[in-house]
Amino acid sequence: MLKLILDRNLTQYSLLSEETIASALRKIVENRKAIICGIDANGVVEGLFTNGDFLRWSIDQLNVDLQQPISTLLNREFVFASPNDSSTKISTLLEQVNYIPLLDERRRLIAVARRRDRAVRIGSYLLEDDSPTFVIAEIGLNHNGSLAIAKQLVDAVVSSGAYCAKFQMRTMRALYVNNGNANDVRENLGAQYTLDLLARFQLSSDEMAQVFDYCEKRGIMPLCTPWDSESLAFLEDYGMMAYKVASADLTNHDLLQVLADTGKPLICSTGMSNEDEIVEAVSLLQNRGAQYILLNCNSTYPPPFKDVHLRYMRRLQEIGECLVGHSGHERGIQIAVAAVALGAKVIEKHITLDRDMEGNDHKVSLLPDEFAAMTEGIRQVEQALGTTSERAITQGERINRSTLAKSLVINCSLRPGDLIRSEMIEVKSPGRGLQPNRKAQLVGKRATRAFSPGDFFYPSDLEVEAVQSRHYSFSRPWGLPVRYHDFKSILEKSNPDFLEFHLSYKDMDLDPHKFFDTDYDLGLTVHSPDLFAGDHLLNLAAEDESHRQRSIKELQRVIDLTRALKPHFRRTDRPFVIVSVGGFSRDGLLPIEDRPALYARVAQSLAQINAEGVELIAQTLPPFPWYFGGQLYLNLFVAPDDTAEFCKQYGYRLCFDVSHSKLACNHFHWSFSEFVNTVSPHTAHLHLVDAQGLDGEGLQIGEGDIDFSFLAKQLDLSARKASFIPEIWQGHENDGEGFWIALERLEKWF
Repeated sequence: MLKLILDRNLTQYSLLSEETIASALRKIVENRKAIICGIDANGVVEGLFTNGDFLRWSIDQLNVDLQQPISTLLNREFVFASPNDSSTKISTLLEQVNYIPLLDERRRLIAVARRRDRAVRIGSYLLEDDSPTFVIAEIGLNHNGSLAIAKQLVDAVVSSGAYCAKFQMRTMRALYVNNGNANDVRENLGAQYTLDLLARFQLSSDEMAQVFDYCEKRGIMPLCTPWDSESLAFLEDYGMMAYKVASADLTNHDLLQVLADTGKPLICSTGMSNEDEIVEAVSLLQNRGAQYILLNCNSTYPPPFKDVHLRYMRRLQEIGECLVGHSGHERGIQIAVAAVALGAKVIEKHITLDRDMEGNDHKVSLLPDEFAAMTEGIRQVEQALGTTSERAITQGERINRSTLAKSLVINCSLRPGDLIRSEMIEVKSPGRGLQPNRKAQLVGKRATRAFSPGDFFYPSDLEVEAVQSRHYSFSRPWGLPVRYHDFKSILEKSNPDFLEFHLSYKDMDLDPHKFFDTDYDLGLTVHSPDLFAGDHLLNLAAEDESHRQRSIKELQRVIDLTRALKPHFRRTDRPFVIVSVGGFSRDGLLPIEDRPALYARVAQSLAQINAEGVELIAQTLPPFPWYFGGQLYLNLFVAPDDTAEFCKQYGYRLCFDVSHSKLACNHFHWSFSEFVNTVSPHTAHLHLVDAQGLDGEGLQIGEGDIDFSFLAKQLDLSARKASFIPEIWQGHENDGEGFWIALERLEKWF
């Protein structure tokens, strides 16, 4: 028999027939369900609307009007079943179609039967194999009967990053044989202790509703464990999104059946049950068409680590054919984080304000800062889990490979057309060129360019023709990024309007004049180093005053050096000095409310600098920058609005690095077009380079996510006079090969 789910979350399946086709399509996309039931004002189903119905209809339309009511497209001859039909009958129907509406005698929608899958929707959260872990903060009775403490705990849950705050509810007279009498001398010591706590520490029904409302107000989902049918009835009246089933009730088939019949998702702990009992519970839930998740659990407070058995989650997946998780009473946060690495999609841990408060649960609970650390650890592990797809070199590895790995180099001179022989090739560091494993592909090739001893081989040397530089034509000033040692060789190959010197901290100690034997009819731009001697990262927003003052001093040196270079460039009046101002953090992005103080500190630092004769321009930055092979978190000049506000408030212009900003848009799901519109009016200079994903910066034009054709049109409207360089990572290698490729591609748009 086909296994099915009876889904009673009807809002995702139903829409008034008078609503528009656009609304129906939007709901299908949002809920990832392929069917909409069109209903009238009385809840009567008039017909079904599917993707297929829309496609068949739209093919015959000259003008597709999505504002028509869905009633015009409804399929009124559809397969349905009764809520009283057997699972066997409904399963048989599901072999023909993917969804079966269950209608009562008045044709009102009661549920939708669909084939069982592992995905579970809890409110706005869709739990599936690749979704973030659903973190539950179990407050339980740790409020100790105080509504005020309960609300403080909710506040702590919100700050911790958990998805929901969970409570427990009991009707004592319905639950206990002695009507919950805490003074019953016949009970054993354990039961007396528990009854005493429950008698004193439960919230009233009205108080429970108030704390649920407070959760909603704070923007976090409330969940609750009902320990009896009367409590469940109250929670149903309230409108609880899902239910947690306590370990103690996994064998309580009467309650389990009532819970399943609510149609709400069930999160079931398996502590205190053996495997046969777990199998029985799963069978019951499947027969009732329930959506459920099984949690590995040991109901000891706290259990020995040897008794936790995280690997049993794999067995639970097999038994339940469902998503699994871990409900932990063990010490610390490590076990919960490890559970995520083993596939847990739900983590439940207790939270308290004080482990010394009365009550057994407090002793195994996490304090708010510990819970937040656990959640952060879970999110880090989720990122680290990555993918099982083919391995690719990351941008950080690519940076380190160019420094630490080895390359193929030539040990003799060679002319274009000469044969490359094995004895000419050696393996040397660093790894800027062709990797050693490509040697066999080189041997026997004809050189496409001239070589001198010690020159690197590059991937282009395996091509039939070398990339050729030429003179380029653009509608705005353009330049090339250079270093002292290579600007002459790059300059002789093309016709830039200016040069942009990218300084290292070693360059800062050189006499710049010894590199110039003539002056140039060119403009000048200087890019400040990010890193200075002694691992000092420039940070004009540093809270540490000594770090901030050194950053000011180092930037002043860059400006002084720029003034020294200026006489060698006759077309320069006020050269740009590009600076990444800092504002980074090491362990995560800072709260938005912290940014204004950091921006003010940057402005304060810039005010201490003598910038006479130059124009300081801050560079837009990515959220996850690479600093010599490692990553930090950046908080300033990342978001468009506060970047533009800084320019307005303090009178500075920008270097708009489109690669950096595209990465920010990818991470935060911002519109890149809107980002461009916001910052480009404040843009003096552009770094044009592609980007991909969350941290793939510096890519060749056309090899990432940026639509340069559209970008060019936007910039022509709002930053027409801004100059640019192609800032391709390692574009200077092989006599500027990466720059020539980029300029060739950019020329058709700019």
